[in-house]
Amino acid sequence: MVIAFLPGLLTGLSLIIAIGAQNAFVIRQGLAKSNVLLVVVICAASDALLIFLGTGGLGAVIQSQPRALEIIRWFGVAYLTFFGLNTLRKVFRPGALSIEGETSISRKAAIASVLGFTFLNPHVYLDTVILLGSISNQFHSDRWYFALGAAIGSILWFSALGFGARAASRFMTKLIFWKVLDYIIANVMFAVAIFLIFYDFKA
Repeated sequence: MVIAFLPGLLTGLSLIIAIGAQNAFVIRQGLAKSNVLLVVVICAASDALLIFLGTGGLGAVIQSQPRALEIIRWFGVAYLTFFGLNTLRKVFRPGALSIEGETSISRKAAIASVLGFTFLNPHVYLDTVILLGSISNQFHSDRWYFALGAAIGSILWFSALGFGARAASRFMTKLIFWKVLDYIIANVMFAVAIFLIFYDFKA
């Protein structure tokens, strides 16, 4: 059990620590103190779902349907580009703005955004479903302990990211900070979109 659980925990953490679109969004919501628990729960639950599906054999199904990843790829590119442009528009919006109005989004928008960053990124399927799924099956009867470890890694990471950012938000009171943050996040979205365009999923 432990032999499978610990590698799952460490492997899961190693795959999600890189700052991508999903992590950038969690950080922003934490700093904005906006729907933090909701966003963290959705991210962790989505990762856990994909990890367990991969352990159950979904990875083999996805690999046999490469067109599915291509469809997700272009939806993801369009979604990330739209979100990046919308975020960039806020950076250059003229006029006096309150920090609250600049940083908060509705619950519905938060749910739609985090689901989009999770399920419209084909790289998420490669990491959680295919890669973690294939590694977990090397542990045979203990593969579900590996999957549990990886899922707990996601819970720990997203909780630390979201609530850690919320704890640090009291130092981020100037509007210029939020404009700089949104500028960085917009460029993260564009970078991930470009990455998806050129990434070879068959490699």
